[in-house]
Amino acid sequence: MGGEETLTVAVRVKPGASRARVGGRYDGPHGPALVVAVNAPAVDGRATEAARRALAQALGVRPAAVSLRAGAASRDKLFLVAHPEPAVSALLSRLRDGPDG
Repeated sequence: MGGEETLTVAVRVKPGASRARVGGRYDGPHGPALVVAVNAPAVDGRATEAARRALAQALGVRPAAVSLRAGAASRDKLFLVAHPEPAVSALLSRLRDGPDG
C-alpha cells in the first residue's frame, strides 16, 4: 500500500482554458501550488470537479482518492490525496517545479 495516510496538494485552478493541462507553479496563499488548467467554466463547481479529476489522472491515482479540503469558491484550492504511493510526492514536485526542481 502507500506511504503517508494523506498528501495535501495546493492547486491553482485556471478554469475555461482552451486546453486542459496539469503543470507549472503558482506561488499562492497556500504556498507553492500546482497549476491545473481545465476546460470547464467556474460555474456550479464544474471547474473544481474537472481539476480534481485532472489532478488524480496526473498523479496516477483513482479520482475517488482525491478530495477537496479547502477553496470550493476560490481558484486557490487544497486537495487531499488519500493513501498516496511514495512516488506520488516526487511526481507532484516534477509537475509543479519542473524536472530540475
